[in-house]
Amino acid sequence: MDRLLCGDVGFGKTEVAMRATFKAVDSGYQVAVLVPTTVLAEQHYHTFLERMAEFPFDIARLSRFCSPQEERDILQGLATGRIDIVVGPIAFRHVM
Repeated sequence: MDRLLCGDVGFGKTEVAMRATFKAVDSGYQVAVLVPTTVLAEQHYHTFLERMAEFPFDIARLSRFCSPQEERDILQGLATGRIDIVVGPIAFRHVM
C-alpha cells in the first residue's frame, strides 16, 4: 500500500516512517522511502542504517551519488528481493 507522510518540520515524520518501514519489512515486504531531496535521502539512508543495524535488513540508497554500477546492482537487488529497503529522492530517474 502507498502512504504519504506530510507535515511541518519537527512533527516526527521520519520516526513514523521508520517504524512503519520496520513493520512492513518484518512482515516480508520491500519498502521504498522517497524523500524530496538528494541530501535528505543521504541523511535518511544513514539514519536507517544506524537504527536498523541490529536487524537482518538489507538497506540501499539510490541517488545521484551512486555510480552506474551501484545503480544496476541495487535495481537488480530490488528485483530479486535481496534488498529490503531503498531510500531515494523522488526525482531520481530510476525510482519514478
